[in-house]
Amino acid sequence: MPEAPLKVAFYRSAFAAAALFLYFRPRRVPRSGPILVAIAAYAGCLTTFVVATKWTTAANAIFLQFTGVVWVLLAAPLLLGEPRRRGDTAAIIAAFAGMALCFGGRLEGRSVAGDAMALLSSFLFAFLVISLRRERGSGAEAVVTFGNLFAAALLLPFVASNLSVSARSLAWLAFLGIFQLASAYILFVAGIRSVPAAKAALIGLLEPVANPIWVFLAIGERPGPLAVAGGAIVLAAVAWRTLAAGPPATEAAPPD
Repeated sequence: MPEAPLKVAFYRSAFAAAALFLYFRPRRVPRSGPILVAIAAYAGCLTTFVVATKWTTAANAIFLQFTGVVWVLLAAPLLLGEPRRRGDTAAIIAAFAGMALCFGGRLEGRSVAGDAMALLSSFLFAFLVISLRRERGSGAEAVVTFGNLFAAALLLPFVASNLSVSARSLAWLAFLGIFQLASAYILFVAGIRSVPAAKAALIGLLEPVANPIWVFLAIGERPGPLAVAGGAIVLAAVAWRTLAAGPPATEAAPPD
């Protein structure tokens, strides 16, 4: 599907918005300041990620975007009051070391730009997770629904001069928008009502674990060894810290 990245982002968000409007059926346009900011961040997250997958390898884009889990671990205690657990500092240091490996060995301009776009997407992803956890319920539903609508509207002027796509590409774009995006966020919004932000972000890490496998099987793209090693360190560090049993730091846990 050799379509321009902004056209991919436009169609994906448009199909997702239609599916989410049909499912959630929002009654009103959001007017809350925090929800409007979250909608803008979500739209930015969608767009920057699609651009990143075109400017760098899909595996690198996925790994770097989901380092946003580190930002969630840092921000959740401050913004949500969800206590940090023992060992978080060590896990964060390990995750940053893994992220540094993801950048290693790809210093040519095109790859650096793609990696930087994916890293920006990781910040926006973290803000989105924090916002969905804080809003929950109808507020979270509004964020993902209007976020996709806003993304499509924002991108339309850049792609309006050439919206033509092949029938095969349109089918893939519909699949991505309805199943890979809308359905995923329907489940995510439902789950985050009762799951802490850090653990919810961890569940999202199942995607980068599987992504390089699917990319290799579908198009034969092999991620570099440093990207694989760095991504594995990030995943291992965050998964170990989020899944490890232990009392919250506010419950008489010793400091790191």
